[in-house]
This record gives sequence, C-alpha cells and structure tokens, in this order.
Amino acid sequence: MTLFSLIVALLLEQLRPLPVARFVQAPLKLFARFLEDRFNDGESRHGAVAWWVAILAACFGAALFYFVLWHVSPLLGVLFNVLILYLTMGFRQVSHFFTDIQLALRMGEVPRARQILGEWRGRRHDDSSSSEVARLAIEEALIASHRNVFGVAFWFIILPGPSGAILYRLARFLDEEWGRQRRLDPDFGAFGDFPSRAFAVLDWLPVRMTAAAFSVVGDFEDGVYCWRAQANQWKDKASGILLASGGGALGVRLGMPIHESGDVVERPEMGVGDEADADFMQSTIGLIWRTLVLVMLLLALLGIAGWVGN
Repeated sequence: MTLFSLIVALLLEQLRPLPVARFVQAPLKLFARFLEDRFNDGESRHGAVAWWVAILAACFGAALFYFVLWHVSPLLGVLFNVLILYLTMGFRQVSHFFTDIQLALRMGEVPRARQILGEWRGRRHDDSSSSEVARLAIEEALIASHRNVFGVAFWFIILPGPSGAILYRLARFLDEEWGRQRRLDPDFGAFGDFPSRAFAVLDWLPVRMTAAAFSVVGDFEDGVYCWRAQANQWKDKASGILLASGGGALGVRLGMPIHESGDVVERPEMGVGDEADADFMQSTIGLIWRTLVLVMLLLALLGIAGWVGN
C-alpha cells in the first residue's frame, strides 16, 4: 500500500498541482506563529520544547487518525495516506519556474529567464549570463526534488501511516521559519537553533540516499567522486552533497561565482564537465525522473520480497 499511495499522490500532483501557499504554507505559518508567541523568549531550550510540541502533536495525531481509519476500512487509511502525501510532497510546486526558465533560454530570452529565476530564488540576477541562469536553475531543481519528493518519501516509508511524511515536512518548515529567522534577525535569539539541528539530523540519511540514487542513475563514477571530493566545500553540507553528486552524475559544472542582487557571490565548484545550458536542464529532468523510477522499483521489489516471505 505504501507504493500505491506514493504513485497515486504523485499522479494527483502532476494532474492538479496543489496551491501550496494557500493550503500548506499559510496554516503552517499560523501554527508556527502560535507556538512562537507562547514559547519564544530567545533561548534554545524553549525552541526545543516548541519543536517537540509541534512534531509530537502533528505526527501522533496523524498516526492515531490513520489507525482508526484503517480499523474502519483499509481503503480509508490508504486515502488518508494519499491526502497527506498530496499535501506534503510534489515537485510541481516549483517545476513551473524550471520549465519557464528552460523555455526562455531556448528562445534566447535571457532577460526573461533572469526575471523568472529571481522570482524563484527571491533574489535579483540582472547580470547573470545564460549559463549562470541555467546553472542556478539546475541547482534549485536538484535540491527541490530531494526536499519536496525524495526526503518526504523516505520518512513516509520508514514510519507508520502518514506520520513520516508529516515529520519531514513540518521539521523542514520549522527550520525554514525559525532557523532562517534566527539567521536574519539577531533579536530572534537562539529559539531557532534546535529546529535547525533537528532537521539536519532527520535529513542526514535521506540526503545521502538521494545522492546515491543520483549517482546510480547518472554517471556513477563522477557522481561518487564529486560527492567525496567537493561536498564538504559547500556552506550547507546537505546541499553540497546533492549538488556535487548531481553535478557529477549529469556531467555539468555547478556552484562557482554568481551575480546576485548586484554583488558577486563566491562559491566553490561542484560537479565536473561542461558549462550548464538548456540541454543540461533537460538532462536534469531526466535524472530526477530516473531517480523516482529507481525508488519505486526498489519499493516494488521490497513488497514482492515481503509477499514471497509470507
């Protein structure tokens, strides 16, 4: 039923992408603001308490509701899984940016591609070359595919019912909401320290599983080499692993200095091979889909093995 739930949720998301800002981000922001108002006094330990309250309430409540529905009818339990997966995962949440950038680059409309990239990343890229735009789009796509699909799927498989998907999605949101606020606003205090560390722990194994899958379905030798040689140079270790393995698997150079909001931002080189362009963006789509097929195939084999064993 795990494989079936994932397939149905992904098909639904492809056919009718969810308005994430309205149905996911807005309720989560209200929930986070509610907890922040009651727990935040600038100390890390209170951030830990608020994080555990949020995680335990959401995951335990979802698991309990799932088992009640499963007891009434297994079909209701499966439908609940599909609903939660539909709300917590999906590459289509950001893929329209990627597709529009690729189309603009193929038509030679570099200013248009820069504008779309700026809307996606929330920063200006007025001085970026076409190769730089393609490079940044590929980076965003590789990271988004993990955080919106593969990371959620990993924890959904590990924990009962939909609790794993909720755990990963909520932990990621609290890291973005409280951890980022800690980094941007000194007055926020250390409230976001624990949520950032907690998400890093939860994402440790999924990131490496995704990177391994990128290497398996792409250029394995270069993917593994870049992962081992380059990932530690990136400021965010998890993102560095994904970019290094993805760049190596694709045979494209990622990272490197970029023009951002009027400044030149120095970054280490990730991956190996040629300069990024619209063709490599198409190859990125193929890499992500092959990775998804590999995950589904492994799930199917595990299901068959369990059925045979019984």
